[in-house]
Amino acid sequence: MADDESKNKPKKTVNTGRIRRERKAAILAAAEKAFALNGFKGTSTSSIAKAAGLGKAQLHYYFPSKSDLYQELLLSIMEQWNCTLENITAEDDPAEVLREYICAKLRLSWDRPELSKIFAGEVLRGAPVLQEYCFEQQRAWLAHKSDVFKCWIDAGKMDPIDPVQLIFMIWSVTQHYADYQAQVLGLMNQKALSEEHFVCVSEQVVQIIFKGCGIDASSYSKQKT
Repeated sequence: MADDESKNKPKKTVNTGRIRRERKAAILAAAEKAFALNGFKGTSTSSIAKAAGLGKAQLHYYFPSKSDLYQELLLSIMEQWNCTLENITAEDDPAEVLREYICAKLRLSWDRPELSKIFAGEVLRGAPVLQEYCFEQQRAWLAHKSDVFKCWIDAGKMDPIDPVQLIFMIWSVTQHYADYQAQVLGLMNQKALSEEHFVCVSEQVVQIIFKGCGIDASSYSKQKT
C-alpha cells in the first residue's frame, strides 16, 4: 500500500506543475490583450482573471498585484525583442545578423502586436516601470551591441554610422506595424496583414536598412544559396 502511494506522488507533482504553468500562461495571455487594449490604469485583475477562466484569488496566487503582472509582461517583451542580438560577436556577418533581427522584430509585430502596444503605452505614460526595472539593464545591452557594430565598421563590413541610432531606427520601423496597426490597415485598405505582406515588408525594410548602412545584401544572398 505504501509503495502504491509513493508511486502516485511524482505523478501528482507533475500534474500540479503542468496546471500551474498552464494557468500562468493563460493569465499572461489574457493580460497581454487587456493591457494592450485598455492600458495599465484601465485594466483590472478581475477582468484578466475572468478572461483567463480563473478566479481573482487564483490570479493573485501567481501575481500578488497588477503591477507585478504588468512588470513581468514588460520584462518578457524586452527579452523577446533582445534575444536575436543576444550573442552576436565581431566575427559575425552584419548582413546575416541584421536581417535576422529585423525579420524577428517584424514577426513579433505581425503575430503579437499587443506586445508592442503595451510597451508603447508604457513609454507614453512616462515609462515609470521601465525607468525602475529595465532602463539600466537596457543601456548596458545597447552599449554592448554598439561595441560589436563598431567592430564591424572598423573591419569595413558596414559604413561608419551611429550604432545606437541604427538600432533606434530598426525599433521604430519594425514596431510601427504593431503600434500603428489601424493606420497601416486603413491606408493599405486591408482587414489584416497577411504572410505575403510580411515577406514583402521585411524584404523592403532589410533592403532600406542595408543601403543606409552600406551593407552588400548580394553577398549575404550568395552565402545562403
